[in-house]
This record gives sequence, C-alpha cells and structure tokens, in this order.
Amino acid sequence: MRAAWFAQNFSEGPLAEELRRSGELVFPAGDVREPFVDVRDIADVVVAALTSGDRYAGQVVEVSGPRLLSFGDAVAQAAAAAGRALTYRSVPVPAYGEMLARSGVPAEEAEFLVELFGTLLDGRNSSLSHGVRQVLGREPRDFACFAREAAAAGAWDRP
Repeated sequence: MRAAWFAQNFSEGPLAEELRRSGELVFPAGDVREPFVDVRDIADVVVAALTSGDRYAGQVVEVSGPRLLSFGDAVAQAAAAAGRALTYRSVPVPAYGEMLARSGVPAEEAEFLVELFGTLLDGRNSSLSHGVRQVLGREPRDFACFAREAAAAGAWDRP
C-alpha cells in the first residue's frame, strides 16, 4: 500500500493544531500539488486487499484522492467548510527548520523534518493513482467532502 499525504493531516496532529490555534498554517510546501487521500479510503483498501485471498499478493497498490490540491487549496477548502478565516503561508524549508527549533522541537527531529520535507515536497507525488477504484470499485472520497465532515466535527473550531 502506498499513499501520499493524508487529508486528516489537516484535521488531526500538529498541522491541524496550528490551524485551529492561529488560523494559519505555516509550512514549506510552496505550490506543490498533492493527491490528498482520506485515511478511511486507505483502511477500506487495506481491509479489502487482505480479505480477498491472494488477489493482491505481491502487488503494490497506490491510493490517492481524486484530484491534486496545493496546501493552500486544501486550507481554503477547510476554511470554507469551517466558516472561519484559515490561511496558508509557505516558507522555505530552512526557515521552517528554524521555526521548529524556536518552538522547542529537538534539533535531531527538526533536522529530520527539514530533510524529509525538502525531499518529499518536490512534486514527486503530484499525480493521481487508481488504487481505490481498482480495489473498491468506487471513487476515492474528495477533499471537500472530508473538509465538510471535519468542520462539522469541530476540527477547526477556535480553542
């Protein structure tokens, strides 16, 4: 199973906390477009593949969302769903590392994230795959649907 960025990165964890707290996501993704995939689709594909006998044995199944979005596009959709001003500000990877260090992230972890994001956010994932359709026979969930559900659950409510 291969997947790129999860839609839930915007509703859970550090990125979501930053959006919720400050209304702004500061991140080094630039304008790169990603096929954000809903983790529920990943889970559904894994369960189907594991329960289908040997049908997917030895195969790599790549899953993605149905369209490419920049981080700015994703934050804009979250804002629309939440009815709240949320913004995205891109920063260079080294500046992001400095920001992490200033916020108390241990140096080794900050260095790892700088290296990871410097490589991972180079556009290598800017393509769609058809694993969800291949395994489940349906289209993957769209980010806008995810954003509406996450907003209804309070993902981006002010603390």
